[in-house]
Amino acid sequence: MKFRIFLVCLALPFSLVAAGGGDNAFLTARDAFRAGDINKLERASSQLGNHELAPYVENYRLRMWMDQGNANNLRDFLQRNEGSFVAEKLRAEWIRWLARRSMWAEVDAEFPKMLAPEPDIICLGQQARIARDDRNVLTEAEKLWLTMLEPPETCRPIIDALAASTLITPEEIWARARRQVEANRPGWAKTTLNYLPDSQIPDSRAFDSAISSATSHLARLPNGWSASRPGRELAAFAIARLAANDPRVAADELEKIKGKLQDSERQWASSQIALQGAKKHMTEAGEWYASAGKTLLSDEGAQWKVRAALRAQAWGVVRDTILAMPVELAAKPEWTYWLGRSLKAGGRTTEADALFEKIAGQTNFYGNLADEELGREVLPPPKAKAPTADEEKAARDNPGIRRSLAFFRIDLRTEAVKEWNWSLRGMDDRELLAAANLAKRNQIWDRAINTADKTKAEHDFSLRFLAPYGEHVRPAAQNQSLDDAWVYGLMRQESRFITSAKSNVGASGLMQLMPATAKWVARKIGLRDFSQGKVHDTETNVLLGTSYMRLVMENLDNHPVLASAAYNAGPGRAKKWRADRPLEGAIYAETIPFSETRDYVKKVMSNAVYYSAQFNGKADSLKTRLGVVGAKTADGMKDADLP
Repeated sequence: MKFRIFLVCLALPFSLVAAGGGDNAFLTARDAFRAGDINKLERASSQLGNHELAPYVENYRLRMWMDQGNANNLRDFLQRNEGSFVAEKLRAEWIRWLARRSMWAEVDAEFPKMLAPEPDIICLGQQARIARDDRNVLTEAEKLWLTMLEPPETCRPIIDALAASTLITPEEIWARARRQVEANRPGWAKTTLNYLPDSQIPDSRAFDSAISSATSHLARLPNGWSASRPGRELAAFAIARLAANDPRVAADELEKIKGKLQDSERQWASSQIALQGAKKHMTEAGEWYASAGKTLLSDEGAQWKVRAALRAQAWGVVRDTILAMPVELAAKPEWTYWLGRSLKAGGRTTEADALFEKIAGQTNFYGNLADEELGREVLPPPKAKAPTADEEKAARDNPGIRRSLAFFRIDLRTEAVKEWNWSLRGMDDRELLAAANLAKRNQIWDRAINTADKTKAEHDFSLRFLAPYGEHVRPAAQNQSLDDAWVYGLMRQESRFITSAKSNVGASGLMQLMPATAKWVARKIGLRDFSQGKVHDTETNVLLGTSYMRLVMENLDNHPVLASAAYNAGPGRAKKWRADRPLEGAIYAETIPFSETRDYVKKVMSNAVYYSAQFNGKADSLKTRLGVVGAKTADGMKDADLP
């Protein structure tokens, strides 16, 4: 239906008292900064008084003077506001300013004061260390080689220095280029290959041919192409590019030339065919992965090898592949769970239970499933005591939270969310719960949920799983014969209950309706006098959204997993992703090809379990909700034009 939501700065109801002229002075100063009008900025600054956002205006002034070469007073500001979000961002801008002037000693002095540096700032800090001849920085930066495939401009000198050192071999250069081709970053792969010794760099036109015209490249391989590594590697690149469109065609082409490739090249090409085949749910994916032998798989490749094996019920492959993963990847809840399931399938129940114990109790999809594997009910933990008056006052008086609320008050949601999130750093559970309660009182539902979600020992799941707009949602769900826990679980994931939420592709409101979908549903249910403007009305949005949920359910076996996938990615895709045989609902969810939809479905279904417990006062079962997804059929949907 649509993809990742991006929240725009639209009006939101608040009980906060507006600051009137101070707000207007801030907005004027902000506009002046954006326009580069320093005189207007100075005038607005003088009218601001003790406004919560005064530090931002001072930041604007300092940045404008800094751009003109005057950094006076900047150190004083950073010292007075040390630890704040605005100081962090100003220090980052200062480091960039210093780096542009090659003032590396100053960069070196400022970088350690950064609390959460962005990647480009990290690389500027590393450049400063290289400037003082700290060679250890290259050893530390080695981890970037296979992970930072599309480096920011400031990281290029670090990559250049790595490539020029003895730490990186030609074999590692080819490995990086392969990862970049796999990640569909061919331009960066070409850049990487320029680090090879001159005699080993592939011909530029041949590279372009392999990437952009893979079929003709393979059909016109010149005599002697396999005598050099560049020739063989480019043929493997061409196979990988073909596989992205049609793995079977790529497999046929590889069969023709595999005798002229070395084992590592042939196996890597097979792994690329397997990866694309697994994403397309092709039954041959397992065979293609087997042909890849012991080639080093990317994290993406390894995860899809497991997913392909899950769909094939090849539990031995699931086990062996997870055990071969890097430790950090294998420790993720999904792979801990599926490793446990693979051991359980092999009769190793004691070892399986030990793995389930590692993630049991986590408030997520796989934590829920692990609990059920251990025979435990999934229930919210005991509710923490309410924040005290002193705790509530501390939240209200927190300077960062005050700045965030001021941003919310003037509808600058993006800035408000950044300031709010920064203010939570270092808070304990009591402080987090007080902040979450403050957000709830101001109807900032998303911050209340996300803040309560961070607690470690003391919890309030009525905040984590807020259920606002009940006067609209509960009757609408009942009228459509829908499980209200599932409806709320979906809404929580769609919009975090922000009525002004709008996606980057145009979906709107609490239930994130696309314009075409809203129009289709309105016509389908006979809603008179409908116009797109009404989508932003809460009651209309909920009516259309729940009606669509019912229609999707009716067209997809009345299965909530399929319907959840359809709500996010479209009913045609949800139907297409079924297998030739019935699939456990958890396996269907884990093997959804789109990472966003895969994550979405898992969260919606886990959300529903907690909403059900909240609404009904008793435990719910995620496994029961997931059920079994039936085998794919040739039958069309009841509503052929269902969007």
